[in-house]
Amino acid sequence: MKNTIQAKLHNTITISYGNILFWGIGLLCFIPGITSPVALITGILLAFLKLTPSTAKVSQLSSRLLGYSIIGLGFGINLQQAIEVSANGIGLIICSISTTLILGTVITRLLHMDHKTGHLIASGTAICGGSAIAAVAPSIRAKGEQTSIALGVVFLLNAVALFLFPVIGHALGMSQTQFGTWCAIAIHDTSSVVGAASVYGDQALKLATTLKLSRALWIIPVAFISSLAFRSNEKKLRIPWFIGFYCLVIVVVYLLPQPQQLYSSIFFMSKRLLIFCLFLIGANLSLEKIKATGLSPLILGITLWVTIATGTLLYIML
Repeated sequence: MKNTIQAKLHNTITISYGNILFWGIGLLCFIPGITSPVALITGILLAFLKLTPSTAKVSQLSSRLLGYSIIGLGFGINLQQAIEVSANGIGLIICSISTTLILGTVITRLLHMDHKTGHLIASGTAICGGSAIAAVAPSIRAKGEQTSIALGVVFLLNAVALFLFPVIGHALGMSQTQFGTWCAIAIHDTSSVVGAASVYGDQALKLATTLKLSRALWIIPVAFISSLAFRSNEKKLRIPWFIGFYCLVIVVVYLLPQPQQLYSSIFFMSKRLLIFCLFLIGANLSLEKIKATGLSPLILGITLWVTIATGTLLYIML
């Protein structure tokens, strides 16, 4: 009896220390120097080391916090500026997004991949990387491992683009305008778009940033269409609760632009919260789940990325 009590007490203390370690590392995601890929990889490493608390409802928490982070990101969208830039490049934006999503569906079926994982990768490639995946995942009721795999693929290619695009741009003698447009359409996450464009020049940076933000507005229609496409046999359409609030926030910021410092602070904290969510999502992934998925997600991600990047480049240069 005494040994049993001691064993239970030991397990309780072990779990407690494990929880403190896990959540302590997670809170580091709110430090500005921690990037999205670092947070995701850290979560995955903790999962591999069996340090994810079994008592913590990590999946449910990440889903709820993702909604809050997406709403907060709306405070960083300049509606008027985004609409103006979208009006100039609306054809290219719609063509690139629709082509990516359609091609993603076709390749997913050819590779006999999980349809939700494939759709998340296509959505991240089409719009704005991790933010798009985070917004679309609840719309299609994606599981934690499906979201983690999609994020991993997109972040990997996103990191490659950050270094590769400026090299290609200089080799082809692209102008500031050409490179800025190419970056905004063909690179996944806003952070890498800004990073690559800033290396190329100030004009490229301004154009790329504005055009990229206009693409971010397409998260809402894509999330809505995704909820329709993956409705299955349900008669009632379920729209993610955060979509309406995201749209409302953008309108409020447009109508009441005065407390800009407050909006900037909320936007900053929302980006950090999103990174924390990516940490939680990574912590739900296991080696067994990755092995079961295989190389198909990476093949899909590379194919979509190369196709869109090449097609956009030809359109801009010709």
